[in-house]
Amino acid sequence: MDQEYRLDKHAFECLSQFRYQLRCFLRHSEDICRRYGLTPLQYQLLLHLQGFRGRNWATVGELADRLQSKHHGTVALINRCEQLELVERCQGREDRRQIEVHLTAKGAELVSQIAAEHQPELQLLQKDMAFPAWGNKA
Repeated sequence: MDQEYRLDKHAFECLSQFRYQLRCFLRHSEDICRRYGLTPLQYQLLLHLQGFRGRNWATVGELADRLQSKHHGTVALINRCEQLELVERCQGREDRRQIEVHLTAKGAELVSQIAAEHQPELQLLQKDMAFPAWGNKA
């Protein structure tokens, strides 16, 4: 890090509260996913496909980036979702070497239901979220 930041007590309190609120949301999200029989990562994969900007599919590499995961881990996750009939792979339209990952109708319905259940918690999070004061540069 080229610049050193000094955090005071208040900055640490804000950072702690931010991480607490974020963790509460994630735990709530994990519980919702499990009620629907999905892992949180499976839901995130479906969410990223449904929410990919400008189109309704993504490549394996794009999904790996969105999930902050390794390529082979993303492929394994896609395999599991494909076995559950939530996604399907198609050869790339523009680049036939690429694989496009698409939601199935079943996957689209499931991600819509789960996302809807997140809305009350998201509204609370938006209302209560206090972003941390990152401190002053030394």
